[in-house]
Amino acid sequence: MQKGQITKYRPFAPVDLPDRQWPSRQITTAPTWCSVDLRDGNQALPIPMNVEEKIALFTLLVELGFKEIEVGFPSASQTEFEFMRRLIDEQRIPDDVTIQVIVQAKENLIRRTFESLRGAKKAIVHLYNSTSEQQRRIVFGLDRSAIVDIAVRGAKLIKQLVATMPETQFILEYSPESFTLTELDFSLEICEAVVDVWQPTLENKIILNLPATVEVATPNVHADQIEWFCRHLRDRSTAIVSLHTHNDRGSGVAASEMGLLAGAERVEGTLFGNGERTGNVDLVTLALNMYSQGVDPRLDFSNIGTICKTYEACTRMEVSVRHPYAGELVFTAFSGSHQDAINKGMTAQARSEKDLWDVPYLTIDPRDIGRSYEAIIRINSQSGKGGVAYLMESEFGYQLPKAMHIEFGKVVKELSDQRGGEISSTELYHAFEQEYLARNTPLALRSFESRNVIDANKAELVDCVAYLTCNGREYEIRAQGNGPIDAFVRAINQQQLATFTLCSYHEHAIGDGAETQAVAYIQIETEAGLFFGAAVDTNIESASIKAVISAVNRATAPAR
Repeated sequence: MQKGQITKYRPFAPVDLPDRQWPSRQITTAPTWCSVDLRDGNQALPIPMNVEEKIALFTLLVELGFKEIEVGFPSASQTEFEFMRRLIDEQRIPDDVTIQVIVQAKENLIRRTFESLRGAKKAIVHLYNSTSEQQRRIVFGLDRSAIVDIAVRGAKLIKQLVATMPETQFILEYSPESFTLTELDFSLEICEAVVDVWQPTLENKIILNLPATVEVATPNVHADQIEWFCRHLRDRSTAIVSLHTHNDRGSGVAASEMGLLAGAERVEGTLFGNGERTGNVDLVTLALNMYSQGVDPRLDFSNIGTICKTYEACTRMEVSVRHPYAGELVFTAFSGSHQDAINKGMTAQARSEKDLWDVPYLTIDPRDIGRSYEAIIRINSQSGKGGVAYLMESEFGYQLPKAMHIEFGKVVKELSDQRGGEISSTELYHAFEQEYLARNTPLALRSFESRNVIDANKAELVDCVAYLTCNGREYEIRAQGNGPIDAFVRAINQQQLATFTLCSYHEHAIGDGAETQAVAYIQIETEAGLFFGAAVDTNIESASIKAVISAVNRATAPAR
């Protein structure tokens, strides 16, 4: 990276719009939503979805309430074409849902696209071509007039083909690709040239999609661009201005929100922000942001867990544990003070006679999207190591060392995958007990004694003697060390019952009063890797020695 004066990059030029109106507006109604998961999201996957996966995701999108769904790029591949035909031939498209297809302004691709649409009741044909100065100069080597000509030729061909399919109700959409990098006056010019070809009316409006194909400026600049376009567009009432924001700067949601304030009426995006590079705008976050402000998003995310599972199964992508609203940990606070505030807030909410949601740290009621505060600390196949560790402490008092979170988390993950469903707190504790506390083979401790001694150099040491069985054979082992654990580790190594080194040791009390017990956690390193052991006893020394046995047994036979 350059230091000091940065000469490699330049700031994006602001829009001259001193009387901008969008900053004082509020979002009061939801836009028209168009999911582009099956096209824009799919083409960004390392392994694109097959037809069955696309059908499963299409079904989910319909269930969520999307009325416009971009189902693909049928001229791009046979898979895309076959998917389109399956949707139409098998009558999978509800009457209130309009499918959308995208196509470049090329004759052969346009004709192939219309072939795929035969028999569809309603369809949006989405035409696009690149318009930015950068694309014109570097990629195409064409001037403005030549780029306009490409768009106009494509628009004319589409108009001709629409006339040959009277059985289909068509809505036409045009995108000046890389709108945010295109000069505003040229974006307006090329869009109006397409408008002149298609001749939209109040009854049959054109969709003018203004994509932030690459996010290059702060969201307020994007809003200025949208407001400028809306204010200068001829026959504005016959056009639906649509947004298609990407997330290169990490502000796709903010850019879309501000774009709606600036006059746009429609948003294209994907579930959880899937898409090329850093992704498209995340429609889950965008819609639930509106919901949190009292605006009906007209999309149903009341079962966010199922949505996440279907999305992950179809796309092979993962929803981050910190994803807004949908992440497994977003309604859970690990800080004690936060946890206390949420618990008190939930108690107060339950006692309140008011409908208004008012709980610290929780922007919406988790139950509105199929979760509850209690449910967040349950464990299922979506749960992470943090949730497992939190539940072990909150439910059972075990304060697992941080490095142990990953190890035990994997154990729980494997168990939950085998079960294919939720693991109760009792089952979670049983898994911990079986994996750590009940490890008594191949080594089993019969007894352990230690005493303080002074060596020839007058140093204080601990002398230990232990009686063990290993694979059914009895052993008496002895050694000296700096403490009971060190002496015991030396004794096992010297007897060659195992070869390992001690890496870390943690302990804490569990329970109260006469029922207080000591918990010890030992981590060892062997040639096979790092392994934890754990044990509980009324005596901390006994717990520590048992924890060593637990770790050695897990290292010897880690699978349970």
